Amino acid sequence: MPQDSEKVTPRARLMDAATRLFCRNGINATGIDAIVAEAGTAKTTLYKIFKSKGDLVEAVLETEGRSWRGWFLAAIEAPSTPREKLDAIFPALKKWFGEEGYTGCVFINAVGEHPKDETRLRELAIQHKSFVINHITDIAKAAGASRPDFLAHQIGLLMDGAIVAALVTRDPGVADAAGQAAAALLDGACGPAKPKRKRTVVLQGGAAALAKEDLSVVE
Repeated sequence: MPQDSEKVTPRARLMDAATRLFCRNGINATGIDAIVAEAGTAKTTLYKIFKSKGDLVEAVLETEGRSWRGWFLAAIEAPSTPREKLDAIFPALKKWFGEEGYTGCVFINAVGEHPKDETRLRELAIQHKSFVINHITDIAKAAGASRPDFLAHQIGLLMDGAIVAALVTRDPGVADAAGQAAAALLDGACGPAKPKRKRTVVLQGGAAALAKEDLSVVE
């Protein structure tokens, strides 16, 4: 059901508009006039709520970061064992890469298009990355890694590389290559992944002869 635009707050309209434009065109290429036109608000409204474009940028990054982390952590926490959680990282990223609106990581993009001496956006990016790496470290520790923090940083580098490669190539399959590299790291740090248990299906009655073919299904 269409949302009544009159019931959406000016702040929400500005946030939605800025997010779309920043992700599609970049932060530096998006001016205040374009944002307020997209949001259907006045320029004075933007400055009343956010004070400056910089404040709006920070608000967008923080909101997008929370949203992405919520999705990502839910995806890797779905499996039951620590190793399965770690193995779920790159399949989750592959789904993200395959989305029609995929535009890469907002933090990598923001830092990449600003001067090297810019500090605030770099701080926000580091906070986001640290949150993710710390969570992966906890899972790696539970998986038995002898140096879980080091392993988490290795996985983080593979994640960042895959995120950028997927943006450049538009090929979600780069996640498979990164996942294979991560699996080798995990095998070395935590031991080989245990094969999934199988149970033999024994057919009865007239189909008993088929049981000789050792039919099995994964639990």
